[in-house]
Amino acid sequence: MSGWDDLYRIPMLPSWVAGAAAGIVSLHLLQKLLFPYFWDDLKYLLKVLMYGLRVEMYRLQGKIVTVLDKFVKLAEKQPHKPFLIYEGKVHTYQDVDRRSNRIAQVFLHHGALKKGDTVALLMGNEPDFIHVWFGLAKLGCVVAFLNFNVRSRSLLHCVSSCEPKILVVGADLLGTLEEILPSLQKDVSVWIMTKDSSFPSVHTLLDKIESASEDPVPVNHRSANNLKSSVLYIFTSGTTGLPKAAVISHIQVLKGAAGLWAFGATAEDIIYITLPLYHSAASLLGIGGCVELGATCVLKKKFSASQFWSDCKKHNVTVIQYIGELCRYLCSQPLKEGEKNHKVRLAVGNGVRNDVWREFLDRFGAVKICEFYGATEGNICFMNHTGKIGSVGRTNFFYKLFFPFDLIKYDFQKDEPIRNKHGWCEKVKKGEAGLLISKVNEKNPFFGYAGNKRHTEKKLLCEVFKKGDLYFNTGDLMVQDHENFLYFWDRIGDTFRWKGENVATTEVSDVIVMLDFIQEANVYGVSVPDHEGKAGMASLILKQSTSLDLEQMYKQVVTYLPSYACPLFLRVQEKMEMTGTFKQQKFRLVDEGFNPSTITDPLYFLDSSKKAYVLLTKEVHEMILSGKIKL
Repeated sequence: MSGWDDLYRIPMLPSWVAGAAAGIVSLHLLQKLLFPYFWDDLKYLLKVLMYGLRVEMYRLQGKIVTVLDKFVKLAEKQPHKPFLIYEGKVHTYQDVDRRSNRIAQVFLHHGALKKGDTVALLMGNEPDFIHVWFGLAKLGCVVAFLNFNVRSRSLLHCVSSCEPKILVVGADLLGTLEEILPSLQKDVSVWIMTKDSSFPSVHTLLDKIESASEDPVPVNHRSANNLKSSVLYIFTSGTTGLPKAAVISHIQVLKGAAGLWAFGATAEDIIYITLPLYHSAASLLGIGGCVELGATCVLKKKFSASQFWSDCKKHNVTVIQYIGELCRYLCSQPLKEGEKNHKVRLAVGNGVRNDVWREFLDRFGAVKICEFYGATEGNICFMNHTGKIGSVGRTNFFYKLFFPFDLIKYDFQKDEPIRNKHGWCEKVKKGEAGLLISKVNEKNPFFGYAGNKRHTEKKLLCEVFKKGDLYFNTGDLMVQDHENFLYFWDRIGDTFRWKGENVATTEVSDVIVMLDFIQEANVYGVSVPDHEGKAGMASLILKQSTSLDLEQMYKQVVTYLPSYACPLFLRVQEKMEMTGTFKQQKFRLVDEGFNPSTITDPLYFLDSSKKAYVLLTKEVHEMILSGKIKL
């Protein structure tokens, strides 16, 4: 029997092995319980560090490698790989490189441009936007992206604020050019993307591109001496007034271009861009991100909810970009069979509501929503790398070491940060809304706005927690929960967000008070159920012995304002309420909204189908709330 016992004896493991295994399991369970996002945070932080180290290594070696340098290298390395797909036509890396060379040659020989000159670009989404951008960048020019929705006085302001030598206009925006041409500064040379022109003293570009050389211009034209030097101006409405030209440096472009990579996109991905290229999300994160990855971009002239998923299926799209409104539009489309039959795996963007986020996932399948936060001109960025619904990102001890920020108490009545008796700002507790501020230092600089030192200084907070410190004021209220997730709460100051764009209330009111029957206009944003952001509303005081001319009002706002900035609602009051500091009182007006059942003042609604302001009745109000009237 002892022989059988010897044959079947199972060797016993040392007791320390079982103890170690139990310890590892316990630690794992403890980590899952107390630090559930530890590995996600570590992976994301390592990616951020890797990218930073790579840029720093280049700097220490005396190399300044820009996004444009990376593109030129890719055109050599993978010349025949599609870079852009637009309206069925494929533009390879080599194609884009060669056409941008032609444009650089044209402006080098005909435009008398030199390194450091500014060129303003007024074009819609089309391949030539990128060709002109890259071509001018090859000459070392700073390119100012103009918002094609901005018209007339605001557009003239944008052009003059960036002081360009040349203005390049797309063929489909000649009507906009015609409006501003008589008032445009005489020292700005205008070029249009056509072969012939009916405008006096306006140069044509298309004919000259066709006859230009494809040879690259000397590399010393584009070589950057410093990653902090300016390369773009991107316009933002900021918190007040007319649009401001945010100064974008090489380092900001590099950081923006790394966004898709940080979220897990690869060179094999196909990215679908429907957002306007003048916007930093489409240009830096989208086009720059494609260059960073060496990937392919499907570019759309204009977003179409009805064509969105068919485009994605047709081109095997794997990554999409969004703003909150875009996701809502997609969810509002009629249900179709096979809506989950696509290859989209990542959706990168910002501003999507919790309910729309959930509905989007339920309806369109296992798409990872990669929400992020970042102002165009800001020096702070958050990325929701865990997919937590509603959050714009996460923070932790290590992240704050590299990107120091705080949420501080804010006085909504005085419209300024609260300071204690010693004059210092105070941090909010977790779970409370506070103003997001980020420290300005050598590693996280704020480059400000072109042509306006006062606007740059207004975005900075001094002596916040101690003498000599300096912080960038984002103008955004955020909440940090007990798990260190961050949530966008609201905008402060004289601005609100509608249709994915910031609307400056002062710009809208300035346009309205130009009418001879308006004494005063108080513009603010009101919430509309099931809509992202806030719709514009204007409270009006009429001049004595005048009446409201709705026809003139409609004509005025649609002529001088972008469509997203036109007030959807009007309220006529007899007296304008003011705060104790003689500012227009908005809080009560915002709370009261646009409900004719509770507001006795006359109310009007901008009915786009009738192209007119109409009386806002209870019936119209109900149709707006039910979605029968589209906003």
